[in-house]
Amino acid sequence: MTETAYTTLHGVGESARRPDAALKVTGEFSYASDLWLDGMVWGVTLRSPHPSAWIRSIDVGPALKIAGVLTVLTHEDVPGAKFYGLEHKDQPVLAIDQVRYQGEPVALVAADHPETARRAAAAIVVEYELREAITDPRKSQNFVRHQPVRRGDTFEAEVVVTGEYEVGMQDQAFLGPESGLAVPAEDGGVDLYIATQWLHVDRDQLAPCLGLPQDKVRLTLSGVGGAFGAREDLSMQAHACMLALRLNRPVKIVYGREESFFGHVHRHPAWMRYEHGATRDGRLVYVKADILLDGGAYCSSSPAVVGNAASLGAGPYEVPNVRVDATGVYTNNPPCGAMRGFGAVQACYAYESQMDRLAEACGLSPVEIRVRNAVSQGSRLITGQLIDSPAPLADMLRDLEAMPLPSGSSEDLRSMPGGVSQTTHGESVRRGVGYGVGIKNICFSEGFDDFSTARVRAELVGGEPHVTVHTAAAEVGQGLVTLQAQIARTELGIADVRVAAADTTVGSAGSSSASRQSYVTGGAVKAACEAVRERFNGLPAREALEKFGPIEETREYRHRPTYPMDPLTGQGDSHTQLALCVHRAVVDVDVELGLVKVVELAAVQDVGRILNPQALEGQIHGGSAQGLGLALMEEIQIRDGLLLNPSFTDYLIPTILDMPPMTMKILENPDPAAPYGLRGAGEPPTLSSTPAIAAAVRAATGLRLTRVPIRPEDIALFDKGIDKGVSDGKLA
Repeated sequence: MTETAYTTLHGVGESARRPDAALKVTGEFSYASDLWLDGMVWGVTLRSPHPSAWIRSIDVGPALKIAGVLTVLTHEDVPGAKFYGLEHKDQPVLAIDQVRYQGEPVALVAADHPETARRAAAAIVVEYELREAITDPRKSQNFVRHQPVRRGDTFEAEVVVTGEYEVGMQDQAFLGPESGLAVPAEDGGVDLYIATQWLHVDRDQLAPCLGLPQDKVRLTLSGVGGAFGAREDLSMQAHACMLALRLNRPVKIVYGREESFFGHVHRHPAWMRYEHGATRDGRLVYVKADILLDGGAYCSSSPAVVGNAASLGAGPYEVPNVRVDATGVYTNNPPCGAMRGFGAVQACYAYESQMDRLAEACGLSPVEIRVRNAVSQGSRLITGQLIDSPAPLADMLRDLEAMPLPSGSSEDLRSMPGGVSQTTHGESVRRGVGYGVGIKNICFSEGFDDFSTARVRAELVGGEPHVTVHTAAAEVGQGLVTLQAQIARTELGIADVRVAAADTTVGSAGSSSASRQSYVTGGAVKAACEAVRERFNGLPAREALEKFGPIEETREYRHRPTYPMDPLTGQGDSHTQLALCVHRAVVDVDVELGLVKVVELAAVQDVGRILNPQALEGQIHGGSAQGLGLALMEEIQIRDGLLLNPSFTDYLIPTILDMPPMTMKILENPDPAAPYGLRGAGEPPTLSSTPAIAAAVRAATGLRLTRVPIRPEDIALFDKGIDKGVSDGKLA
């Protein structure tokens, strides 16, 4: 396809306009929370106020006496299996005899008005017998998974640096709360319109709980207001369906913001101890690491998160000797699961902090220490897996270092830390520069049967060629609907393309996570289009469709196989594809007030092949913003198992005033194993931005700062000349 054709067709390589763009800008786009059906009623969930307790009794009588209340359900009313889960079916649909975290669902109410339903839920009387909650993961003996990685036997070196690091619990903080509409069907089944990331796995978990065959549980994707991993697990899906089937009426459930914090998984907080050994000139000899991840009350996707943290635990560096142990444990804290970066984020913060310490100990610059140890094509990960596609990390670092630095501080108060609120005039502001490197696996790993299905139909509509693309891939804001149409236009040469609503009437597309949809669903659409084009028999599209009539083909696309990590050594080809991103952060820090202003973020990322330049830029900006949030402000506060800040008043996320200008360089080194040579791009910026910002704050303050997010008191409240962070990690 020529560049002229791309421009005409808005195909692969062009910044094709998103079909939902204007609707979202004008407020006309329908999100799942906007769903409405005549005769529908409202569902509400009663949740446990305690992180750990026995349930001694539940009295629903007071709720049923309230006018407008239609039904109240408990675990006794679950029509089928009482447990579900992504990897292990350990989570009850409704609490049975105990609660294991604050916010666990205990009962359901349906009423003719949402306020009535909320009042009724509050009227339910639950007798709890409190018990001691396990909230410190370092004291938990209940393992989700332990994954070691062992390589080599030399653990002595001329230069040794050690450190202990902590990553707080981050929330995905999507703007659209959990919501959905369940509609009972005449065949005894249910139709669920839902904001989710994985339609078929939702269905596979729901059907047994509802006591229905899979073909009677039909899901259609509704407008999704962001996801970032939190919609991989079930939230209100089973609850809405139970109420709808019980009442034989449509039931809508919409969480408020506070309930949303209780109703989905979060990023695993982590405690990590690292030891790096190197030669005097900075060549890595060994890495030791202990990584502890708090999985909370239920399994969710913690086993996969542990696997990622272990396999990527030393970063994109040549390390001949490795002893890594990654462990996930159960506690009575809120469940943790998928979030952008998925285990690799936590490890990246620690190993990048270590690389800065090693640079200091060896008398090298932060860039030089990384260049000397950078992987490249032909290198092996610590799991022994060969990097068999381009990985030009050293060049990326040199490109980043060569980018011009921003000018000095402006007189404009808005450019200073705290300047917008008139807290400073720059009296105690210092500037710092820091670097971060991240490596992320793309697609699902460790032998998971990872595939996507696409159905493509070409036909004449009004005498003109028209294409319909149908997949179950969840559009969660990343631009996947746009990309599917671009691929169809490119492969078939037909401009008029419609992407049908994602639902379970077509084969699974897997989850919109792991930066995988462009790869696997893009591959499936491409394959289905190629099959349709083959049936054109070399004729132009219009002529072929006039001669043969509508042509429809369905194809599954699978990437190359992966394999489980060895349970004792961690060795194995566990990943499909790897992606690299490097960041440089420039920050201004008011060292008296403890306030930080990120002045600039610069990034270099290799994406294999650019499919949509504007969408790609948005992914890098968005991932960098979430990394900034983790570095400086975002943290769910948990005390004794209780969530203290379930609101956007108290859980802080970056705004337009916090996000700096970004300079980017995008490299295209195609991966020969991937469709179009693409490389998943959504997650890597989230990894490297956090340690880069933390490093820049350290450079400005001289403090060790071994925990993110960095709080103002970590910077401001210290004795002159004494580093409060030294106890968390020292140069050997």
